[in-house]
Amino acid sequence: MKRKASVTVAAVVLAFCAVGLVFAQDDEGPLSSVKFVVVRDTDGKPVRNAEVVLHPVKHKGKQGEGEMDLKTDADGKASIDGIPYGPLRVQILAPRFQTFGEDYEINKPEMQITVKLKHPGNQYSTYGDDKKPQ
Repeated sequence: MKRKASVTVAAVVLAFCAVGLVFAQDDEGPLSSVKFVVVRDTDGKPVRNAEVVLHPVKHKGKQGEGEMDLKTDADGKASIDGIPYGPLRVQILAPRFQTFGEDYEINKPEMQITVKLKHPGNQYSTYGDDKKPQ
């Protein structure tokens, strides 16, 4: 039992180290603490358990290797420390909401990004009411 617990702890430590390597640019350079607030567009209420996916962005807007996933808490908040300055692609996914995606320039020691998620719009069919797809 003790061996299994130590293997699990080692796996978690290695996972955190790997995530740090994905987002590390150089050993030098400023790092930021980024806070996310995810709310509903209609009434501003928090969206809990939304998945916040962070992707490093390379030159010319190309998405870099790796990603980091966060989950919002009951207040619609998630945060992470140690994000290097530069472009960061943020995607937010939550059931019953449109997927959100945007690139941000991380350029301050502390940043807050507030995202207002929208419900999906109406879907339209080219078949009309009396026609069904075959």
